Amino acid sequence: MNTTATDPFFDVPRTTRATSEGPVELPILYRNVRSVVALFTVPKQRASELLVGTGLKPAPLGLGRAVVALALYEYLDTSVGVYNEVGTAIFALRENETATPLAFLDLLRPPTARRLGMYVVDLPVTTAAANAAGREIWGYPKFITAIPFQLTGHKFDSAVLDPTGDSEIFRISGTFGAGISAQPLSLMTYTRKDGALIRTHVDVRGPVQLCAPGSLTLRVGASKHGMATRLRSLGLDGARPRVVMVTDKFQSLLHEGTIVR
Repeated sequence: MNTTATDPFFDVPRTTRATSEGPVELPILYRNVRSVVALFTVPKQRASELLVGTGLKPAPLGLGRAVVALALYEYLDTSVGVYNEVGTAIFALRENETATPLAFLDLLRPPTARRLGMYVVDLPVTTAAANAAGREIWGYPKFITAIPFQLTGHKFDSAVLDPTGDSEIFRISGTFGAGISAQPLSLMTYTRKDGALIRTHVDVRGPVQLCAPGSLTLRVGASKHGMATRLRSLGLDGARPRVVMVTDKFQSLLHEGTIVR
């Protein structure tokens, strides 16, 4: 896949933002990424509790359930360096928007036109540059820690370690099942920064395999870190995802966010 400056996907106007770790050009370019995204269903009430004060509510799946994504990334070539990242996010709507299971059809629309977004609950990364950019530009709830990532065929093993190094926040491992080819899903995320709700669009491309979860299982470790506490509060300790999206040819553009009025 062409990733040179003449590639229309990456050949976009860019601006520069200052951070405590140096200047960052936006949008950030992600040229070579491997990722595993596991989708879980959780009790809607548990998701609601993590959204208190955000101006958002869980997008209902029906039967009192909501959807949580655990997205794990190995960034091999980006405009902000090489690093790993893990995101926990709740599919959410603004509090004044109609909430029905049909809201998930909104994912078929371009991210700039969507009402349904993903509220980012935690977003650990492995480098200071990625941490500073995420926190200072978008308000992403980042922290720095070790994130091992091993993807070999249908076998996957990854974890987020407690920043103290004493324990694991969680580990997700196992062998996912057979898959079918699918189109990648561009994203719209919600965060809060300086008291404001921020929406951010992420354009993506690359082939994706939509896989059965197989034996893939998430286990929360002994860590007392806030991320571990939030995963437990969602009921995800010992949980298996409903579906898994896997790719080793992921590319994306992370645009600057805008304040929701």
